[in-house]
Amino acid sequence: MPVQIPDDSDFSSFKDQCLSSDGWMSRYNKAGVTVWCRQEESKTVQKLKMRIVCKDVTAETLYDVLHDTSYRRKWDTNMIDTYDIGRLTVNADVGYYSWKCPSPLKNRDFVTMRSWLPLGNDYLIINYSVKHPQHPPKKDYVRAVSLLTGYLIQSNGANCSTLYYLTQVDPKGSLPKWVVNRVSQFVAPKAMRKIYKASQKYPEWKRKHNPTLKPWMFPEQNSLPCISVSELTVQRTDSLENIDESGLSEEKTHHSDDDET
Repeated sequence: MPVQIPDDSDFSSFKDQCLSSDGWMSRYNKAGVTVWCRQEESKTVQKLKMRIVCKDVTAETLYDVLHDTSYRRKWDTNMIDTYDIGRLTVNADVGYYSWKCPSPLKNRDFVTMRSWLPLGNDYLIINYSVKHPQHPPKKDYVRAVSLLTGYLIQSNGANCSTLYYLTQVDPKGSLPKWVVNRVSQFVAPKAMRKIYKASQKYPEWKRKHNPTLKPWMFPEQNSLPCISVSELTVQRTDSLENIDESGLSEEKTHHSDDDET
């Protein structure tokens, strides 16, 4: 299936999903973080949506934090590796991301096409999985599939913003029920708070680390190699191996999401 770069209607549809309450069930609501879930037709794929109000962080700072790969290495303790592969347009690129799953599950990774759009007082970032011929599935990782993942950032005034995170991922495997429950009750809320904390510290960090370098805002700064959409295909879930981890028990000794920033 050919890859299509999102257009304005795709961004508008994503924003509508973030703001809509129809069909969403609240799973968590505490200390400024809300998590909703929505069961899709496939039992292995669940849509999750999260919201956090960031009272002392601007929308632009949140947007920078979510783009800045160098800074992500400082705060994203679940991340194993991330790197950019190439750029498609001034507001679309392809990248790799791998992250630690709770033991004893296998770690997952993605190759995704990401696109972004500042829209009035809103900022949007969305991605979905693609196949790149030079970045096939790796040994020791399960190649997961992002059907649709992204962020909506809304400005609530001079120094306040709201962050929405919506994700629909096929983990490529039968996961134990404790994992599914744990994601919505612990992993997701903690991830949102990590982004919030990281955003509070970002302006000071950025002042000391290439303060004028923001290729997501200034395309002329982008030094990534250009790649063509024709080199990519949509990553179909049925072309990847499924693994059955449904019988695995939770290990009490270590949780990858328990680390603080």
